[in-house]
Amino acid sequence: MLRKTVDKLHHSRPYLIVTSIALALFFPSWIRLAYQWLEFEQILAHGLATALIFIGLLVIHPPLSHQSPGTADRNLPGALLLIGTTTIWVLLELVRIDTLAFLMLPIGMVAVSWALLGLRQALSFAPYVLLLSLSLPFWADIVPALVSIASAVVGTWVRWFGMTALIEGNSITLPYGRLLIADGCSGIRYFAISILLAMMMSILNDYRWKGWILTLTAAALIGLFANWIRITILVFVAYQSDMQSPLLTDHELMGWIVYGAFIIPALYFSPVHKRTAQSAPAQQGMKVKKTGVVAVVAAIAVGPFALTASQLAISSSPTWTVAIPELESMQNSDLPLPISLPDTLDEEVWRSGSLWISLAQTQKQNPADKLVPYLPPLYDDSTWQIEERLAQGLALYRNILTRKRVLMAQWYQVDDRKGWSYREAKLLQIPAILGGENRFALVTLQMRCRDRDCQEAISRIKADMSQVDQKLKPSG
Repeated sequence: MLRKTVDKLHHSRPYLIVTSIALALFFPSWIRLAYQWLEFEQILAHGLATALIFIGLLVIHPPLSHQSPGTADRNLPGALLLIGTTTIWVLLELVRIDTLAFLMLPIGMVAVSWALLGLRQALSFAPYVLLLSLSLPFWADIVPALVSIASAVVGTWVRWFGMTALIEGNSITLPYGRLLIADGCSGIRYFAISILLAMMMSILNDYRWKGWILTLTAAALIGLFANWIRITILVFVAYQSDMQSPLLTDHELMGWIVYGAFIIPALYFSPVHKRTAQSAPAQQGMKVKKTGVVAVVAAIAVGPFALTASQLAISSSPTWTVAIPELESMQNSDLPLPISLPDTLDEEVWRSGSLWISLAQTQKQNPADKLVPYLPPLYDDSTWQIEERLAQGLALYRNILTRKRVLMAQWYQVDDRKGWSYREAKLLQIPAILGGENRFALVTLQMRCRDRDCQEAISRIKADMSQVDQKLKPSG
């Protein structure tokens, strides 16, 4: 086995060199990504293992070489793609939009291989890079969708079994208690591992695109179905035990047993195709393109060097306040719907009659900081649910326990620019930072509804949104 691996190292070497260059070129993003791998959080617990599998596959099962002697393979488009990707990555790094910067890493790796080795070799390398892309932290963005799908499927199955249950979104209320299908029940771990195993199988079997689609589809369905079965079992156990079973608080092992009951037979019966002498990597060495070397040097100049030169010191700016007279100072816990904020934000809460105002702000102090910080879920979705979205930035929330309703309006202030969503605020960082701006604030307005309707409160809070927006001024 060791001898075969050493023999294949000749074919792996060009791709290992490409990987090393890409790591050096985009080093700041790679090192932050590695720190996230080492945290072993639920959505990225497989990150480090995926990176090791990527290296292992390159060594023991290098990409097939489709280059024929005497066949031209232009790499100028790859060189241009590399420079363009590096330029975009520098802008994203400068404003610290990590998710988009991380997405540039696999594109940059393919661009390096195209520039140095040619298009055919880059296409052979692309499936391996696609597998490595599973280690990127994009999984959190699909968790809400997986929770919604699981809630719908499990809710339907609970009705089929004839259980007495009240199903409201991701909440299942049984006669003796309530179960919540939260982010931990999304099945993201089973889903991610299934996709990873499917990609490994596709690479080892040298599948074409049809084989990839079939394998990935089957793996995704296995991961989702196993999670739905797991949640249904928990609901059934809770129903039969009157919420007293210890399985309800410690079901980690049970989940993996259910998943194993599906994935192990699938792996056992999956097809295995070994490489033949005709399909093995060609013996001729791959030549590095001179244009690619020039492109790599240019990418270093517009990438790491330009990023270092652009990170200058940042001056402080006046903080904001709401210039409305007769405001009563309050606490976050006093809000009709308490919101969760990170420690990086300094919050002030006021009350003016039936209107509650929260102003949470921060300033970017050094180039390594984010202008728009990471914000966790702002409210407890196990208790509060969105009943209706009424207007831009305005929604009606309902407490599923007390049935009380609260109107909440929110917007994100990125210096002089206003965004109505967190994603929009992240994008507004780009012109703000390039313009030397460094202030961010989350503005929240809340108002309780009457027992019968919210029409009067809706009209008032819309008017108050406009007034607070106009009264948001620098202090001093």
